[in-house]
Amino acid sequence: MQAFNVEEGIVIPLDRPNVDTDAIIPKQFLKSIKRTGFGPNLFDEWRYLDRGEPGASCENRPLNNDFVLNQPRYQGGNILLARENFGCGSSREHAVWALDDFGIRVVIAPSFADIFFNNTSKNGILAIVLEETIIDTLFDAVNATEGYSLKVDLPKQLIHLPDGTELSFEINAFKKECLMKGLDDIGLTMQHTDAIDAYEKRRQQETPWLFPSA
Repeated sequence: MQAFNVEEGIVIPLDRPNVDTDAIIPKQFLKSIKRTGFGPNLFDEWRYLDRGEPGASCENRPLNNDFVLNQPRYQGGNILLARENFGCGSSREHAVWALDDFGIRVVIAPSFADIFFNNTSKNGILAIVLEETIIDTLFDAVNATEGYSLKVDLPKQLIHLPDGTELSFEINAFKKECLMKGLDDIGLTMQHTDAIDAYEKRRQQETPWLFPSA
């Protein structure tokens, strides 16, 4: 998992409440568990004018030019600004994989669905909760200013606005540490390989019948 410390980039405004995981990555793409390759199908039903299928190229598909991801001013954006209850619906981790594969490193919203929120930090994405009035102000600024960008400093838990304003945010200390070290659940487990190896060796000695020779 990619470590997260300081991230700066263009803000993409997704001005819709209750965006569910089926909108983030539609159900037909859930067949794969590779974690990669989902970026072209992020928000597939909103982004394209036809139905996307797993394994099909998106290169020549008709675009919905009204959708924010297709608008030139937001190309290359890596910070998603969203509305309340983002990531609701089913618990599919593919939704976070799709955001990550597209290049989203930060999602800022007034609230998140719990399972989605927990999945973000396990996949290297920082989900930040801010008060709705602040979110409203950010939407106004993004819409008024082409190329509007933010700098997100996780170690200091600060968001730096272009005008010099700083916004603080809260994050669980354990999630913060995992993000900064780039540790997902597997990475956390692999920190204890010496203890795991010692346990397996001891088990082989104590219960050899559980480890028959090939």
